[in-house]
Amino acid sequence: MQTAIIKRGENVLVIHRRRFDRDIRRHFVGTVEAYEDGVMRASGYVFVNDDLNKHVFLKRPDRRTKLIPLASGDVIVNVIPHSVDLEEVRYELADRSLWITDGNGWKMDVKEFGWG
Repeated sequence: MQTAIIKRGENVLVIHRRRFDRDIRRHFVGTVEAYEDGVMRASGYVFVNDDLNKHVFLKRPDRRTKLIPLASGDVIVNVIPHSVDLEEVRYELADRSLWITDGNGWKMDVKEFGWG
């Protein structure tokens, strides 16, 4: 019997790949509700990069449920700790890095390039 690669109840950070430089940078933070045949159903929040300030991601205030095809090659999925408070997730620019954090000790550098 095969085990699902992603499990119900896991928190995820989904980064939508850009095909062109002018494509909008979109991220999604949520909790997996189901996974079947390569498609994940998750509920959470969408973050969109501000066109005027490339280092600012704006959180859409409404909670959404998304169907995300994992095998499409259009998304990068990061499993994040269960302890992350999804309601408090935000982006911060510090030390030449772009961090996603919940302000409670968890953070991840999501800057696309230029580490260090």
